[in-house]
Formats: sequence, C-alpha cells, structure tokens
Amino acid sequence: MEIGLIGNPNTGKTSLFNSLTGSYEYVGNWSGVTVEKKIGKLLSVKNATLIDLPGIYSTNPISKDESISTNYLINGTYDGLINIVDSSQLSRNLQLTLSILELGVPIMIVLNMMDVAKKRGINIDLQKFEKMIGVKIIKSIARKDYGVNDILNNINLIDNSKGTFNLYYGKEIELSINKLMPLLPTSLVGHRKWYAIQCLEGNSIIINHILRNCSNKIVFYDILTMQQKELKNYYKTNNLKTIFMKIRSNHIDKILSSCVTINKSIYLSYTKYIDTIILNNYLGPFLFLTIMLLVFKITFEWVGSPLSNIIDSYIRGDFSTIIENLFQMLRVEGWVVDSVLNGIIPGVGGVISFVPQVFLLFFFISLLEDSGYMVRIAVLFDRLMQYFGLNGKSLIPMIIGFGCNAPAVMATRTIENTKERLLTILVLPFMSCSARLTVYAMFVSVFFTKNQAVIFLSLYIIGIVLALVIAKTFSNILFQNENTIFWFELPPYRIPHVKTLIRTTWEKGKGFIEKAGTTIFLGSLLIWFSGVYGPSGYGVPIENSYIALIGSKIGDMLSPLGFGTWQAGVALLTGFVAKEIIVSTMNIVFQTNNTLQLSEVLNQNFTFSSAISFLIFVLLYVPCLATIATIIKETKSLTITVFSAIYPLIIAYIISFLIYQTLVFFS
Repeated sequence: MEIGLIGNPNTGKTSLFNSLTGSYEYVGNWSGVTVEKKIGKLLSVKNATLIDLPGIYSTNPISKDESISTNYLINGTYDGLINIVDSSQLSRNLQLTLSILELGVPIMIVLNMMDVAKKRGINIDLQKFEKMIGVKIIKSIARKDYGVNDILNNINLIDNSKGTFNLYYGKEIELSINKLMPLLPTSLVGHRKWYAIQCLEGNSIIINHILRNCSNKIVFYDILTMQQKELKNYYKTNNLKTIFMKIRSNHIDKILSSCVTINKSIYLSYTKYIDTIILNNYLGPFLFLTIMLLVFKITFEWVGSPLSNIIDSYIRGDFSTIIENLFQMLRVEGWVVDSVLNGIIPGVGGVISFVPQVFLLFFFISLLEDSGYMVRIAVLFDRLMQYFGLNGKSLIPMIIGFGCNAPAVMATRTIENTKERLLTILVLPFMSCSARLTVYAMFVSVFFTKNQAVIFLSLYIIGIVLALVIAKTFSNILFQNENTIFWFELPPYRIPHVKTLIRTTWEKGKGFIEKAGTTIFLGSLLIWFSGVYGPSGYGVPIENSYIALIGSKIGDMLSPLGFGTWQAGVALLTGFVAKEIIVSTMNIVFQTNNTLQLSEVLNQNFTFSSAISFLIFVLLYVPCLATIATIIKETKSLTITVFSAIYPLIIAYIISFLIYQTLVFFS
C-alpha cells in the first residue's frame, strides 16, 4: 500500500510524516522546505509506505517543487491520500482540500494543530464537518504525536473514503466543463470533471498531461481555448483561476459557518504584536544582527572554542598515545604507522575538533527556523532583495547555504521566477557554509583572538553583500526585462520542541561527521602519500615530494595575495573537493600533529594581512565538488555550471589581491 501525504506548507506535514513512520526528515518553518517527496514505512501497518510530498497551496502549481505534488496526484501509483489541514487556518487550507475531493481519489483528512486552534478559540464539530465533506476526518497535534494512532488504525479503511463531493460552479462554467469532458482520455486517474476544471483554470501540468494522452489534441485545445475566452468575457477577467477560487471560498464559508465556532473573547494573536518589532524597517535589521552576533559569540567564543580545545587536546594527547601504543603492542611498523599518526589522525582530527562549533551553529539556526523567525527575515529584507534583482524567497536558500551550499541550490526550486532562481544559484557559493568554519576557526583563533565573533560575523556579511552586488550586476546585464514576484505566508510563532531541535541539529550536523569519516579520511591518506613520495621514490622530504611540486606551481600564482607558499596552494586545491580538507591538508603538509602546533606554524607562515587575504579567498573561491554536481543537476546546463565555478575564483583573486595590497600599503 502506498499513501501520499499532501497539504499546504506550514501545516506540520513533515512532523506528521515523522510520527507516522518513526523516521525523520528535515523540518523548517517556511513554505516549500520539502522540495522532493520523502518515503517512509508506516508504523504498525504491514507493507505500507508513506510519501511526504512538497507543500502546495493549490493543485495548479506555480513552482517546480509544487509540480511534483500535482504530477503525483495524476500518476495513479498511490492507494490513497492523507490531506493534512491546519485547524487554525481552515479557510485557506480547505481550498486545496476541496480540489483534491473533486479529483475523487481515496482520501483521509487530518485536522492538525488542534492545540493552536483551541488557543485561538476555534471549536470544530467533527461530526458535522465529516458529513459535509463526506470523508473520514481525524484530529491531531503532530508535534506531540496526538492522533497518530487514530490515523494508523484507519489507514486500511482509506480506500472506502473516496467521497462523493461535487461542487456546482454555476451554469456558465458547468456548460464549459460538459463540453470538455467528452474529449478527455478515458485512462485518467479520478473524476474527469476535475481535469476539465483544472484545464479551464489554466493548469499547465494538467493541460500537457491531457494533450499527451488525448486522441485529438487539436480539437481539444481549440475547444479549451474557446471556452476559456468565453468565460473570461462573461466574468470580465483575464484570470479564471480567481473565479474558481472565489466559488470554492463561498462554499468553504458555508461549511465553516455550519460546523465551526470561534470564541473571540479568548482569541489573542500575540504574533501581530511581536511582528510590529520583528518586521519594523529600523528595529528589525538591528535585532537580526544583534541575534546573529550573540549566536556567533556563543558558538565561537563562549562555548564552542573551549569544547573544541578539549577535543583537540584529547586527540593530540591521549588518543594519539593510545593508537601509538596499540601499534607497538601489535608490532606494526613502517608506512602504516606513519600514515595513521602523521596522515589520518592530524587530518581527520583537525576537522573533528571543530564539531562542537558546527553543531552549535546548526542548533541556533534550527531554533530560529522552527520558531517562525527566519521566514520573517525573508519578508523583512524583501525590499532590499528586490533592489538586487531577487526577492525574499531567495534569502531562504541563502540561509540554508550557511549549512551547506549543495542543499541550498536544491532549495531554489521553491522560487517561481526563473530569473530569480538562476541568480540565486549563481550567488549561493558566496554563502559561508559550515565546511569553511574549520578554516575560519583555525585562523581566527591565531590572528584575531580578541574579536572572534566579530570576524566570523564579518565574513558572513561580506559573503552576503558580495552575493547581492553580483546578483544586481547579473540582473542588469542578463535579465533586464524580467520582473520579480514575491509571496510568502507568515506562520505563527511557536516554541520549538527540544526533541525536534535535537533531531534537526543532528540531521544538519551528521553530514559534517560523515565527511570526516569518508572524504576527509581518504583525502588525508592521499595527501600523506603524496607528501612522502617524490620523483626519487618513497621517503623523500616533503619539500621534494609530488605534493610540493604541485603546490609550488599554484603558490607562485598566489604570491600577490600574500600566501604564495606551496602548502597554501595544495590546501586550496584539495579544498575544491571539500572545504574541510583545507585544515586537514595544512596539518599534513606543515607536518603538525595537532591544532596547537598548526597554530604556531600558521603564525610563522602568515602575517595579519595575508591571513585576512586567505580567509577572504577561502570564502569566495570555487564551490566544492558536491555543489558543482548539484548545480549541473538543477540547471541541466554545463555552461552555467562551468561559469558558476570560474567566476567566483576570478572574483576571489581580485578581492584578495586588493585587500592584501591595501593592508600592506598602509601597514
């Protein structure tokens, strides 16, 4: 059995998915966070899977991720649907519900967020509601697992819940529907009337689906065009979609007036009072920067750094001693011991020591997301983003990019406008991902001990500012005649659950640990081998190794930037695979066994000016291999992908050159 989970964004859909399957998927508090369908096994239901579909407001999609849900509805591979509805926002949510009911497929409706509805004084007569809708309805609070057992117990009955819903749209529209229905293919999933309605609304997904399966495409398209024209003339509008929405809204009002009552005396929207501060044009940005500075203070100074030092001390002390003694006990000698003690442990350990800082940053980002704050930042900065050729929705992938640029590129699917989506993809590599944190933490702890949080925040701001400037430039050159569109739903503020925060933080941070155990492990081993082999064979001094020969060529080109050593050249080269490897590489090529030794070596090989130049270069130069792969997958363009890799390198070189030469000139 296959069940699809469908509903509006911000209805707790993914939380319900987690509760029903016992698995976990990323939860964020904004529209379109689930950009692909997720699959899980339903608990206590044999051979049953649940598909978590992207959140949609309508079966007439306006973005790439929404089209996934519409295509799923018409593919016929599922046995039924669970439509999750926000009980506190019934008027808006039921637009989608009525459309799905018109399709006539097996369905169960889940009224989620009953606790929020209760706080707002909303009371729902479930029996009346079920009678008017015609299908099974279950109340739930997904975040607290309330109602989950009821849903699972009724899953097997979902096939009997097709319902007989049939909304009358008025004489003119019904005549148009009746003219289209005989022309529709007989193999369609669900009621033919629904397909006729979707075609009249201008649903391109459905129209193309009909044309692919229609026996007489020309006749169907001509009649559809004629009927749309007649209805537009009758209703005196160019947008028939609004007419259908208005008719559904009138029917929704009738339903709600019959089975929903609101006790306004206990309804208090604290959200609007908080928003007067959060969304204030002057206080809002100041508050955001203050919050982010506090986050960086906790992450990189007050808590993160001491924890990182403890881990580093253990790796370079007790752990290294234990491994060395183990080799002696097993009488293992030679290159195996050397590769582990001088390659793997310095390489992987140099990255692992920064795990506390990475997880702390992810925790605070998850906290801000789940509370409903992050989406308001997108709204707050929308006007600024519009000036640079983007809109508020572009800010969401940019924020995700602070974790990892690859999923951030995928998150651009929620951006409807093609221009804005492409612009966002092109500037996302300037968002300082978590992989770069290891490099920042290393250099900042050496050269900027008194102002670590300020330097970290400055690097993030530099990346954002430069991304906006580049977006503005590209917008003026490549997309002069395109307009931006912005629409966002503001969810209510919520107190994040500790369990959700822990799971979200772990999901975001585990990739960092996985990289340490795979990519960085193999990379450290390869770098070590390259450092002990040279033209004259094995065991050469590292200065005469293959890695030094490669690095020296790159180092010569980097000399004007202040860090023209072969070690820096090799570190930046390996950073293309994964930015975390930069620190691992430095530990190996500088032949240091721990962070303390590496700090001393960096002090000898970098000046204050060259350290700043190096940090800026790491912030801006080529995206990692995973991001490049994601860009080519999302854009399906080799030209755009190559461009997205080359132009940041050029910009990084120019800006680092100007910064270094300016600092040297005035020093």
